[in-house]
Amino acid sequence: MERIQKYLASQGAGSRRQIDSLLQQGRISVNGKPAKPGDQVAGGEKIAIDGKLLRLQRHLARPKILIYHKPVGQVCTRADPDGRDDVYQHLPGLQHGRWVGIGRLDINTSGLLLFTNDGELANRLMHPSYEVEREYAVRVHGEVSPAMLQQLRDGVELDDGPAHFDDIIDSGGSGTNHWYHVVLKEGRNREVRRLWEAVGVEVSRLVRVRYDEFSLPKWLKPGKYRLLDEEVVDRAYRRLGLKTSRKSPRKAAHRRRKTR
Repeated sequence: MERIQKYLASQGAGSRRQIDSLLQQGRISVNGKPAKPGDQVAGGEKIAIDGKLLRLQRHLARPKILIYHKPVGQVCTRADPDGRDDVYQHLPGLQHGRWVGIGRLDINTSGLLLFTNDGELANRLMHPSYEVEREYAVRVHGEVSPAMLQQLRDGVELDDGPAHFDDIIDSGGSGTNHWYHVVLKEGRNREVRRLWEAVGVEVSRLVRVRYDEFSLPKWLKPGKYRLLDEEVVDRAYRRLGLKTSRKSPRKAAHRRRKTR
């Protein structure tokens, strides 16, 4: 038996936090009955989200990580009520499970997005307790003084609590348009923009260039993706304390035939 949050995350149904939210909203059922956070499942149950049965795999697929270069104008949602272009329409299909987004970017922000078919990996990379770095290239409009930069390092009070940049690197520019690279270890909504606005500076362009140890390749054009090699995925799992013993269903079936 396994907690339903962990089980569904391993099946690629979402991150643990996303699944926990669905459970609290009463949107997940097990064998036709509403499920609760902490419920235990064995793996043979009929599990549905919003009434739609999930296709659960007995043998979990090989973990995958995909990097995507999000352009301005796309949204990070599967079903946008306004019908806007979303990032999921531009990802390759999966034979088993589905892509789970790691972090989000607002419609006016471009740059690196990570996706995986393993909700537990997504949880490790997003949960605040793991303090995963996010790096952004920011073009600001307006005069920026050393005192303002120090204030952003020390912390400012936002409407959802204090926040700060862990690092700020001057990247040059001309006139009142200046580039900085900033690093922070959390992913609150529009946090980078709100931090600069708190000291009276307008952000005119924002690009995420790194998430954890994954950097946006300069050759990867907006709207394009790249699947990472298995060796890179294995290193990420080891670094985050996760096992990578899962194999593809086809290989698992082949091994069973050989042992008969």
